[in-house]
Amino acid sequence: MAETHDAPLSASQKSRIRRLSQPKDPEPGEEAGELNIVPFLDIITNVMMFVLASVSVTFIASIDTTPPAIGGKGRSDVATKALNLSAFITTQGISLKTSSGNVAPGCQGIGAGITIPMREASVHDFAAVTSCAKRLKNAAPEFKEETQVTITANPGVEYGTIIDTMDALRKDGEEELFSDVHFGVAR
Repeated sequence: MAETHDAPLSASQKSRIRRLSQPKDPEPGEEAGELNIVPFLDIITNVMMFVLASVSVTFIASIDTTPPAIGGKGRSDVATKALNLSAFITTQGISLKTSSGNVAPGCQGIGAGITIPMREASVHDFAAVTSCAKRLKNAAPEFKEETQVTITANPGVEYGTIIDTMDALRKDGEEELFSDVHFGVAR
């Protein structure tokens, strides 16, 4: 094996290496050095902050319901007995009405008054609403198949109260009561 020895560099070679390794001044019109992206990032950050601050977020809650049909399904010569349950939410309580008339206070037959009055401390009794709806649905065999209820609320009734009433009328535990909810218009 042959050993290789590096020959010493001459003075002219050393001078040339020194001259090439020195940073040279840029020519006129030529940019020098590294690209400074900090100002660019500052601008992008400011634009992003402005966009985030000006975006408005809207949360939408929707409730699936079926609007009532106008007119009905045609003429029927056979009269059928229907429950046609309606719930009226007021600031005094919840009043239920059937095709036979207003349901009396305490869900005791037909009569005038608020069916489920407010409990003390101005709280609606949704358990009593569920119990009364179940009692009305089980009152006659013809009512067992009914699934529709119409809910109407007076102005000033809170949205949460309407939703809680709707939930109370929809089911009792696992038993479906009135799953098709329609909304009426208070006059």
